[in-house]
Amino acid sequence: MTDEVDLVVIGGGTAGLIAARTAVSLGARVTLVEAERTGGDCLWTGCVPSKTLIAAAAAAHRTRSGGPGIDPMEPKIDFPAVLARVRAAIAHIEPDDSPETLRAAGIDVVHGQARFTGSRTLDIDGQPVRFRRAIVATGSAPAMPPIPGLADVAPLTSDTVWELTDLPARLVVLGGGPIGCELGQAFARLGAQVTIVEAEVRLVPREEPQASTVLAARLAAEGIQVHTHTTLTQVTGAPGAITCEITGPGGPATVEADRILAATGRHPRSDGIGLDSAGVRTDPRGYVTVNRRLRTSNPRVYAAGDITGAPAFTHIAALHGSIAASNALLGPLRAVDHDRMPWVTFTDPEIAHVGLTETEARDRHGDAIRVRSLPHARLDRAVTENDTDGLTHIVLDAKGRVLGATIVAPRAGEMITELAILVARQRRLRDLASVVHPYPSWSQAVWNLAVAESTTALRQPPIQWVIALLRRLRH
Repeated sequence: MTDEVDLVVIGGGTAGLIAARTAVSLGARVTLVEAERTGGDCLWTGCVPSKTLIAAAAAAHRTRSGGPGIDPMEPKIDFPAVLARVRAAIAHIEPDDSPETLRAAGIDVVHGQARFTGSRTLDIDGQPVRFRRAIVATGSAPAMPPIPGLADVAPLTSDTVWELTDLPARLVVLGGGPIGCELGQAFARLGAQVTIVEAEVRLVPREEPQASTVLAARLAAEGIQVHTHTTLTQVTGAPGAITCEITGPGGPATVEADRILAATGRHPRSDGIGLDSAGVRTDPRGYVTVNRRLRTSNPRVYAAGDITGAPAFTHIAALHGSIAASNALLGPLRAVDHDRMPWVTFTDPEIAHVGLTETEARDRHGDAIRVRSLPHARLDRAVTENDTDGLTHIVLDAKGRVLGATIVAPRAGEMITELAILVARQRRLRDLASVVHPYPSWSQAVWNLAVAESTTALRQPPIQWVIALLRRLRH
């Protein structure tokens, strides 16, 4: 590869794949470099396997729970068969991201380790390459906290948990964020005795407090031991006989486990790729520093996805890849706004969020904000499903525009989309009042709040004057 390449993309995960496909669609000559396997965390260790596992666990939970007039029964769980289903889901989707598919689309896929050697040069396993533009999309990896004894008991991560062959009878999950809660609930439903240890005062601390409360109650009802505001201080033993020493509000305690799953965050994969040689700056944690257009300190190099320190979600990585590629080739015209990104924690109930939380909105807009909230005990579909613990919580500015929203419900991930549109377009909640929603549906929670907002607006003096004038003209 002695000729200059239009675009080199380092990393074959979601951000890199979308970047390469976008660039090829723009007519660029593209080289995609991947050190391991294309598809990234989402395909191999993240979204696809975890949601497949969650689906199997949900089936077990339904059998175990029964329902009105339906006797519950303990399901017979074949854990190796569950993992086989996980692998089958990966195999079904993998061809979309395979090197063969990418090459057929016109992308030059190279397996190897890329390392920058200058501001517009790099080598791939010693082979020199000159580029016009480059995109760093090397992603992130699970972080391992420096807890005494933890490394000696073969802790699992979201990367390695899929290597299990047998279900751990006792599982301690270190971290009560989205990954810890999703996997913790799934393993509990499949028959493990699960304990979640979270250092913050509540689970999923980025979410609204009401959402954390609902989730904690649901996990406790399913037999999961939840310790918040608690730290793991010491680990001893070996896999199958692990002793975890924890310290929380109740003082020191011990928890016995067969395995530990560490889900305490991630760190960037930025070492060993020669960023200094390219003049690409990183922050103290190692994440690549970018502006809103994803340009690095080297104007020829962009970065996309987890490596930038952005929220580690596949859809955000995909958007980054598209923006980085078009900006690199056509000029830095498109910007990313993380304040308007939706995300979903796929527990049961799901927690879906977009925009600002109530606290964030008050910090930025003061007391001018308003909140519309509907407990799902007042939502007919929730009543028919006998699942009324959730809520829909919408934060508005003084003009009624949606600043953010949180939904806790079995279908929250689908319900959040129309609110994400309002956040992205800076539209008012009452704009949805004229859009008829089918009855009875979960999405009626959003519609009910929109109607309430619209009714309130009609009571405001300026609107009342217009209505009075129209009535006079009619008569």
